[in-house]
Amino acid sequence: MSRVSQEQARLNRQRVVEVAAALFRERGLHGVGVADIMASAGLTHGGFYGQFANKEALAAEAFDAAIAEERRGDIDTILENYLSLGHVRAPGKGCPLAALANDVSREPSDSPVRSRFTRGVEALASILANLTPRASRERRRQRSLATLSTLVGAVVLARAVNDEGLANELIQAAHSSVAP
Repeated sequence: MSRVSQEQARLNRQRVVEVAAALFRERGLHGVGVADIMASAGLTHGGFYGQFANKEALAAEAFDAAIAEERRGDIDTILENYLSLGHVRAPGKGCPLAALANDVSREPSDSPVRSRFTRGVEALASILANLTPRASRERRRQRSLATLSTLVGAVVLARAVNDEGLANELIQAAHSSVAP
């Protein structure tokens, strides 16, 4: 059996992280196993432990990768992309905060995934605060946290209801609530 080059190992690891980031957002932290992730990445299950200490370590790294995918831009662009039925319908490509909040809330407080989630909330709140019109630092932070809560909550609820009209109303109401 031939050895994998360092470059190929790096590419394989990157592929596993990307696949895991999508699958965790689609199925939840406990809705997908290591074997599923590796098969979806086109790799064997046996190679997993050469790359990652455990599934939790992969989940933490995958969460970081998913947060990094979040789009930057002006506030209107962020709102338009986040508060869309496209985002609601594609959790595997969307914000990990909306996709994984319930799962992460059940993790131990010292969990690496929970720590990454907390940093993700801070990072997205900071992006929103920097896009908020002039106000005191405290006011910008409060507004950004309220906006982030509204965005995530609207997407979570829109994904949970089985009425597309109501899902759309939730998204539109959130947009109206936070639009500058």
